[in-house]
Amino acid sequence: MARQFIEGEGAMTETGFEKAPARDRRRFPGISSRAYEHPADRSALVALRKLSGFDTVFKALSGLLPERSLRLLFLSDSVRVGETQFPHLYAMLRDACYILDLEKVPQMYVQQDPRPNAMCIGLDEPIIVVTTSLVELLDEEEMRAVVGHEVGHALSGHAVYRTILLFLTNLALKVAWIPLGNVAIMALVTALREWFRKSELSADRAGLLVGQDLQASMRGLMKLAGGNHIHEMNVDAFLAQAEEYEAGGDLRDSVLKIMNMLPRTHPFTTVRAAELKKWSENRDYQRIMDGHYPRRDEDKDTSVSDSFRQSAAHYADSVRTSKDPLMKLVGDIAGGAGDLGGKLRDKFTGAASGTGTGSGPAAEGKGGATEQA
Repeated sequence: MARQFIEGEGAMTETGFEKAPARDRRRFPGISSRAYEHPADRSALVALRKLSGFDTVFKALSGLLPERSLRLLFLSDSVRVGETQFPHLYAMLRDACYILDLEKVPQMYVQQDPRPNAMCIGLDEPIIVVTTSLVELLDEEEMRAVVGHEVGHALSGHAVYRTILLFLTNLALKVAWIPLGNVAIMALVTALREWFRKSELSADRAGLLVGQDLQASMRGLMKLAGGNHIHEMNVDAFLAQAEEYEAGGDLRDSVLKIMNMLPRTHPFTTVRAAELKKWSENRDYQRIMDGHYPRRDEDKDTSVSDSFRQSAAHYADSVRTSKDPLMKLVGDIAGGAGDLGGKLRDKFTGAASGTGTGSGPAAEGKGGATEQA
């Protein structure tokens, strides 16, 4: 059936007609997930996609996963979103699929849970699940960004790997009593969690492309951190927390940050907010909004080496510009800074280098010359 553009709210209807977004927003026909993927996320996924037969083998090995059980569980014990159940979420879902040009609209369920959360899982077809607490917490525009976030996961193909992560995490718990039984499993889980944290940054960008309202995205992240007290919070102060988190402390704090992060599947909320704001101010985001972005029909021509170079350049820039004590030390080492022992001592103790080798005006001048190089 030919599609017709009709004014109104929502996206595609069951009859195949299209409706305009609920408010004036740009649509991205044929957009590739490469347009919004975080460099680390993108390089990993491009490499996987370029491996001949990888997805087939991966899904074959994933045959043990209880996907049918998951679908039956949500069908039997959650509320499926549709025209007669949570119709406002149904309109948002179709709207998000329309904006990102995702042809097949995923099924979506609302699950009773006091924890605000959303996820996109599934092997053959993605399923989006949002909790009642999240629905109650967010306003319409904040929720639109979340739905766009999950549709971004679906477009990127993240659902398969998220399902594997959930399965392996549960499996690790079941075999934890066996000596060394979960060592190999936890190694995979740790690697998947590191990838998934990067994929969350990608999906946040997709949510912004769908909602096209940075303030709503910021509010939603603040509410995830501080609850439904938006009038008691401030976006600038919230972002200042991320700045303080990154720059504060010494090497001991850097190690603690890593230890706190390892068991998590999501980056810390203030960090997500800061990353999203930074991307919204980047020229790449503006190019997408101007209609200049990679298309899905070009994905097959994507170069793995180019993607890895972009990822390496991103990490090099992150180390160079980071204010984290550990990352600054890595940058100093890479730059050939002297007195490594003294730097390590001072970083771990938080002391200033007032005496000894490397101190004084002459050393500062030398350090400044090294920094310029």
